[in-house]
Amino acid sequence: MRPIWAISLLLVLSAHSVRADAFDQYTNDILALVPASKNAQKVAELSPTLMVQHSRVLPNITAAFLVVKTNDGRFSKLLVQPARQKISATLSVPILLVERYVTFREGEERAIQAQGQNLRLFNDFRLSLDIGQVVPKELDADLRFVAEGDNVVAVPVGKAEIYLVTKHLSQAGPKESAKPAVGGKFEAKYFNGSYKLHDDGRRTGLLKLKVAADGEVSGAYYSDKDGQKYEVSGKVGMPNHNIQFRITFPRTIQFYNGFMFTGDGQAIAGTARLQERETGFYAVRVDKED
Repeated sequence: MRPIWAISLLLVLSAHSVRADAFDQYTNDILALVPASKNAQKVAELSPTLMVQHSRVLPNITAAFLVVKTNDGRFSKLLVQPARQKISATLSVPILLVERYVTFREGEERAIQAQGQNLRLFNDFRLSLDIGQVVPKELDADLRFVAEGDNVVAVPVGKAEIYLVTKHLSQAGPKESAKPAVGGKFEAKYFNGSYKLHDDGRRTGLLKLKVAADGEVSGAYYSDKDGQKYEVSGKVGMPNHNIQFRITFPRTIQFYNGFMFTGDGQAIAGTARLQERETGFYAVRVDKED
């Protein structure tokens, strides 16, 4: 029987990476730049005309892109479109279609407070982006949709602020990741860079590794599930293309023992151990961080 890490190597060879789109590249630190950016305008009333005029701002995305500063001071991003909902064969009503929304936790780069998709707001529906729910008027909300005759607009509620992005921010482009030029002699520095980590077919995330001159490993892991950041530490072992690292979660620590491909340095594969359970993992280098 082949060891688990060998099977993982075969998985790497057949894996297809799926890149995030431009919406995903707007992390919390980028959203914080929007209120002062020349590429966005603060709006008190967001009309269908404005949404149509500023649709397709993000590459390969047809919806308008909003950034909302919520009543609780968090930043949220939304893709929205004006639409109509068919009620009967002869009747339809205007709605605000929220294709996607993500609200980040304050002080975190990627950690998610609330998220959702394919949400339809009818007249006087209110959306709380802090809890990710449509709420009645008695409760705090951040966005309200109004469709009364010719008055069809989305408006902020309370202290919330709406910003319509009119041009893609250059800061939101994917960041270059370290890419080694692997030579005849393998060096520990080849581990430096960012990877898409696949753990036992159950978890994925962005793994960032930095190796010091003495072989000590530091870095971070960002979960794809909720964007939460976790500390990474470890050591480059013997042989030089072996790495042992651990991810520190709130209630446990997961240990990894992997080997880098010495031909091109593009992947790491091996075994992971969580408590007494041993599984396989692989990590594929990403040229650009989403």
